[in-house]
Amino acid sequence: MKTKKRGLFIVILVLMLAMVGCSSGTSESTSKKDEGDSSQQTGGEIRVAYNAQPSTLDPHMNNSTATKYVANHIFETLVTFNSKYEPVPMLAESVEKSEDGKTYTFHLRKGVTFHNGKEMTAEDVVASMNRWTQKFLASESLLGKGATFEQIDKYTVVLKLQEPYRLALTALATAAQFPAIMPKEIIESAGNLGVTEIIGTGPFKFVDWKKDQYIHITKYEDYKPLNTPADGWSGKKEALVKDIYFDIVTDAQTRVAGIQTGQYDVALSLPNDSYEQIKADQNLKAVGDFYGSLYVYFNRKQGLFTDIKMRQAVNAALDAKEILLASFSNKDLYKLSHQYMIQEKWAAEAGKEEYNQRDLEKVKGLLQEAGYNGQEIRLITTKDYSYFYNEGVVIAEQLKKAGLNVKLDVNDYPTLAEKRNDPTKWEISVAAIVKRATPLELEILQPATFGSVENPQLAEMLGAVNTASSDEEMKRKWDEAQGYIWEYLPGVKFGDYSGFDATTNKLKGIVNFEGINLWNTTVSK
Repeated sequence: MKTKKRGLFIVILVLMLAMVGCSSGTSESTSKKDEGDSSQQTGGEIRVAYNAQPSTLDPHMNNSTATKYVANHIFETLVTFNSKYEPVPMLAESVEKSEDGKTYTFHLRKGVTFHNGKEMTAEDVVASMNRWTQKFLASESLLGKGATFEQIDKYTVVLKLQEPYRLALTALATAAQFPAIMPKEIIESAGNLGVTEIIGTGPFKFVDWKKDQYIHITKYEDYKPLNTPADGWSGKKEALVKDIYFDIVTDAQTRVAGIQTGQYDVALSLPNDSYEQIKADQNLKAVGDFYGSLYVYFNRKQGLFTDIKMRQAVNAALDAKEILLASFSNKDLYKLSHQYMIQEKWAAEAGKEEYNQRDLEKVKGLLQEAGYNGQEIRLITTKDYSYFYNEGVVIAEQLKKAGLNVKLDVNDYPTLAEKRNDPTKWEISVAAIVKRATPLELEILQPATFGSVENPQLAEMLGAVNTASSDEEMKRKWDEAQGYIWEYLPGVKFGDYSGFDATTNKLKGIVNFEGINLWNTTVSK
């Protein structure tokens, strides 16, 4: 094997996690922790009012928030993001990049054990990562065809790429559908629906999942934390409570009442019309940051929206501000934006003229060009996420006023996910994308995403982003791609939103980074 050049990607975690208490409003869009105090003790349990039943706890299988929130307490990755979205080592001790940019060498931490007691070695990493590259929606976009992980020795793994890709290491730290490391034997026994045993290396281990009731995780006593400061998802993680129960509470008002009475310590995805009420309660803290974007997706596999004129008609009919206000209720919780990427480093102006038109005359002309004759349009949504339901209601009203025959189809979240994957059951779907580190990870741009089809021109433009020779060229290529996306319209983006969760004052040390994370968190007795 060629000698590898140690470069920019040999990373040491040095940044301290900001020890800033959450305010009564939503927190800033960086990782935050509440300061602990001497009255806090380890042990006890945390009850989380969880708004949706996950379809799986296997993070290789999907990118849903419902899966991620639980799974990232159980599983870990080779590299992860710090609060600046820089990829830094987690299960890897160090990472080296070859001179030609086609090979990454990962030196693994020694003595890390899985929750079944087995030591993590290179064979587990290779099995996990090669499975993940097959499942990850953006794998080919970010790593190219033929990307493989290979074992060099017990504690060394290499990633081999066909071409140098600027965003390769960033892809391995992806936040959703993340590349969790699992035991080789668990990977090999996995079926089409995912792994049958939930075993990772994280600070908490899986105990039990009572469908429609709760998911129970408990402290992993043999966990080996890093000794570097906690920062984002990186650095030191400790299970400072004994047990966490994610109670499945799909009714939003029950979650609100439960956090107010102290039945729950954390309540996720609260209805936005309760925002001021939660802020005013001195025993509670409203928690959130701008980590998501609200969309609708079109079914381009079959039916009416294979016609770009129909997609353009819907885009021209919609009032983004009205949709966002209905979905999130409070102007502190949303902002209008045509930009597909939330991060400032990816800011792009292209496509702005296609955004938020609300031009009913234009709609009329486009519908005539498409030959639309009143066919029913099924718009699928769910009440498990209040913003999805409210989004669906307002969009249906706006489209009806524009002359389209829309039927609102309301489902629980697992049924919504099932219907999305059957192109015979819908025409338009509500959707959201949580913050991604790169535009190539945006699900709406992936041909494997529900309702999507191959688009060679888009694939070529996204590829040019990843193979750019400089950051400046990469940003320019992304601007061009975003302009094309607004012409092609795989869906419609309305704007960005802040999550709205709540915690009680009994909890200290919560990590708020793309949602609430409960390692390094204590609970008052």
